[in-house]
Amino acid sequence: MADWINSDGRVKLLHGDCVQRMEELPSNSIDAIVTDPPYGLLFMGKKWDDISRVKLFHHKWAVPALRVLKPGGYILSCSGDRTYHRMAVALEDVGFDIRHMILYLYGSGFPKSQDISKSIDKKLGAEREKIQPGNAPAYQRRIGNTRPWMDDPDHKIDSSVPISDKAKEWEGWGTALKPAVEPICLARKPLKEKTVASNVIHHGTGGLNIDASRIGTEDNRRYPSNVILDKEAAQLLDSQNDPTQSRRNVLTSKPGQIYGGGDGLPSFTGLYSFDDFGGPSRFFYTAKASVSERRGSQHPTIKPLALMKYLVTLITPPGGTVLDPFAGSGTTLEAAYTLGFSSVGIEMDIENLTTIIRRLEQMSMQLE
Repeated sequence: MADWINSDGRVKLLHGDCVQRMEELPSNSIDAIVTDPPYGLLFMGKKWDDISRVKLFHHKWAVPALRVLKPGGYILSCSGDRTYHRMAVALEDVGFDIRHMILYLYGSGFPKSQDISKSIDKKLGAEREKIQPGNAPAYQRRIGNTRPWMDDPDHKIDSSVPISDKAKEWEGWGTALKPAVEPICLARKPLKEKTVASNVIHHGTGGLNIDASRIGTEDNRRYPSNVILDKEAAQLLDSQNDPTQSRRNVLTSKPGQIYGGGDGLPSFTGLYSFDDFGGPSRFFYTAKASVSERRGSQHPTIKPLALMKYLVTLITPPGGTVLDPFAGSGTTLEAAYTLGFSSVGIEMDIENLTTIIRRLEQMSMQLE
């Protein structure tokens, strides 16, 4: 499939292996990288997503990514909680400076846990009572059953009640927790100049856009943190904590420059507090993907557009170009475009490429 460029030239979509396609890009030509590479969890049985190969895989793409990024440019790379360490170590090994781990907390994850008690009964040949689930069609879709008879109201499943004595001993035991967090590595290509200020002057990179990434309303905007919540996670957090009151302009009793005053003088904490009331989620950004954001995409791990816009905003300088070596469903590219940035996406899968092009064309028409 041929490469694709949108009508105003601000989005370039390259077809092929990201390692090979990044080799075609000039050194020090990219301002920021925001991407969501494979996690190494054998997702959907894909051999390229094997955990035993993922560290080497991250090394391979991180080398050209470091080369094309401008000195002081940032990368934000998503991962899974079981394999984040392999990606972070690979980025560090090739020369990136690890700056932060950002935690994206969400409430929609479904636990993939094995029922040990049920497995014991099965191994011992103890047949459980067959029961009708409360919502058979929905249940079958949830467990991935796509056979024609999945909507058959007479279809039944094994009861959760153990039969054998050994199974009863292990009732309630499983093998996994509900997934609710994805770590995102924030790393920076080493500065070429001696200071961040000099690097920003000479290369336009090196800093984070703090003001544009503040959390809250126009009159009540907090310093961005390394925790990001989706709507469900925010509601869950608030439900488990009592509301609190934030105060503004509290006069401290501790003098010194570290508190914002001069030597021997008291200082105010007004830059960090607000006169408001509510749950702890108000201190963190919230994002959630909507069905309309997919624009027809069947990509299994699509990220919320609001989340990717937040990440792009955080690390991309004015007029900058964003690279996504694993374009996937095209969310990063759409986020960059709607924010006024240029972007380069690389994707190997032809079906994904077709979906991305359709998505970006629909987006362009809506923005005209």
